[in-house]
Amino acid sequence: MNELIFQEAYLRNFTESVFKKIGCPDEHAVLAADVLLKSDLRGIDSHGVARLSGYVRLWEKKRINATPDIKIVHETPTTATVDGDAGLGLVVAPFAMKVALEKAEKFGSGWVAVRNSNHFGIAGYHALMAVEKDMIGFAMTNASPLVAPTFTTERLLGTNPMCYGFPAGNYPPVIVDMATSAAANGKLEIAQRKNKPVPDGWVQTSDGQLTTDAHALKSGGSLLPLGSDRDHGSHKGFGLGATVDILSAVLSGANYGPWVPPFVSFIDPLPDLPGAGIGHFFGAMRVDGFRPVDEFKQHMDKWIERFKSAKPISADQPVVIPGEPELEAEVYRRENGIPLVEPVVKDLNELAGKLGVSLLKQQI
Repeated sequence: MNELIFQEAYLRNFTESVFKKIGCPDEHAVLAADVLLKSDLRGIDSHGVARLSGYVRLWEKKRINATPDIKIVHETPTTATVDGDAGLGLVVAPFAMKVALEKAEKFGSGWVAVRNSNHFGIAGYHALMAVEKDMIGFAMTNASPLVAPTFTTERLLGTNPMCYGFPAGNYPPVIVDMATSAAANGKLEIAQRKNKPVPDGWVQTSDGQLTTDAHALKSGGSLLPLGSDRDHGSHKGFGLGATVDILSAVLSGANYGPWVPPFVSFIDPLPDLPGAGIGHFFGAMRVDGFRPVDEFKQHMDKWIERFKSAKPISADQPVVIPGEPELEAEVYRRENGIPLVEPVVKDLNELAGKLGVSLLKQQI
């Protein structure tokens, strides 16, 4: 499938214009665009500007409030619960992470649960906010139910990603950013656009049979937990996904399990739900609450060097430290542009035409 290449600044301006057109304040539009562009720069194409039309459809369904009153509704010195007022998760999540960082700066650690939010982009964006302040960052979110727990065909959990960020010294930070399902739904969407099968162990049919059909979810199938099946540890993926769901939603007052609203809902109105919106959970810990920062970074560097020097199975494939591929993509794409597949460009230009935004034109 052909790809078109766009400069970061050009896509950033386009994305900001779309958010402003749906009524977002300038500050929110700039922040939301930054979260999406960070995803595209880091090579996580499923969570970048390709999601723009989804956010607009949610706004059209009145599921997203373009001018939210985001506020703390419960608080202790080291913890808080934030209500996002149905705002863009791309805006609500950084607000909540800043609260966690402020608490960590004063008391050593900060923990924030969020309710009444929406899709927040990549978890890595928010964990990196802590890393930039020499803190260890945690970010996670629940999501609409697409994943069937071990031994069932019923969708009860989202892909429920979690991210852990650790600062280093001479090396880039270690960023562990992953879905708790065998694959993120966005990877299925990419395979669908390219009309390609997905690997074994990602999805199952409506009757529980493994399949490589990227469209299986449209016919009642489901994503599988990390581990794919019981013999390969899917109960562990189920446990991780459950942990994210409980911390993000049961703790905050958001919707959980099968009641999490879909990213783009064609159910109008939504049925009665036990909570408000979707939920997130954030944490920040000061490294110097445990040992001097310089010492920690020195040993993080040593940790990275030892793992990088591990004897490889194949000489042309060394150990990859978590976060390395994303950083390499970011360096390359800042210099050479961001690729978008033709169906995404077509979708964005249809959106631009509807909102009265200048159409995307290939630059490179």
